[in-house]
Amino acid sequence: MRLSDSIENFIKELMNEESSEVELKRNELAHYFNCAPSQINYVLATRFSPDHGYLTESRRGGGGYIRIVRIVESSGQRLMYLINERIGDSLDEEECMRLISQLKEQRIVTAEEASLMASAVSSRALGIPVPDAMKGALRARMMKSMLMTIAARNRT
Repeated sequence: MRLSDSIENFIKELMNEESSEVELKRNELAHYFNCAPSQINYVLATRFSPDHGYLTESRRGGGGYIRIVRIVESSGQRLMYLINERIGDSLDEEECMRLISQLKEQRIVTAEEASLMASAVSSRALGIPVPDAMKGALRARMMKSMLMTIAARNRT
């Protein structure tokens, strides 16, 4: 397991045990994982952003801390945000997989649904002789369509 994954899992476990909010000291966390504080910053920026359903607040200095708060929103709100704001006209495979993983983690889709979604937007499924830009556009439209179906299911 990569260091970034270990740090992410550690923080998420703390959040599950305590609450949807956790306060940490960057230097203590870096010392615990035997890494530079910049590695902690990287994990926060890439794994705990609003796009991933988190807000982070940071205060630097001797008594500094990092506060991470899980954004609480309904699955319908999350889906509408993804459809209307997050997913643009094009998505690459990695971005799709990250979104699908988040939906599964937030229990908006089941593991089986996530697997089907991932299969549909995979490079294997889109292994057709068209430019990558067109494949990205197809992935975005497919994701929006799947999310609209899930949103409609959740409304009933």
